[in-house]
Amino acid sequence: MKKELICIACPLGCRLTARWLNEETIDITGNKCPRGEEYGKEEVIDPKRVVTATVRLKSTSIKRLPVMTKGTVPKDKIAELLNRLYTIELSAPVLRGEVVMDMPDEGVQVLSSRTVRR
Repeated sequence: MKKELICIACPLGCRLTARWLNEETIDITGNKCPRGEEYGKEEVIDPKRVVTATVRLKSTSIKRLPVMTKGTVPKDKIAELLNRLYTIELSAPVLRGEVVMDMPDEGVQVLSSRTVRR
């Protein structure tokens, strides 16, 4: 079995091919740097993403606060994370980098991406 991928580990955007040699061994080709091999293996075994979203904000200046995960989240957990984020409502002031929510099972925090004064 094989799968074609485009690497997002660096700006080169290499076209990768992942081939299963057996149930436990995956061969990655097409990468121009070591990060491509690592990315390719992770993408076919356990794909993860950085998640960006917004949460409601009680403020006179803006109504939604941009947030992002500090680290990657397994793709199969993204919908659950977004559903939790869309129930959150914060009050200003909020500092950039402030923890909005923890995902202890995944070892990831969701951080504010913007400072909002009262």
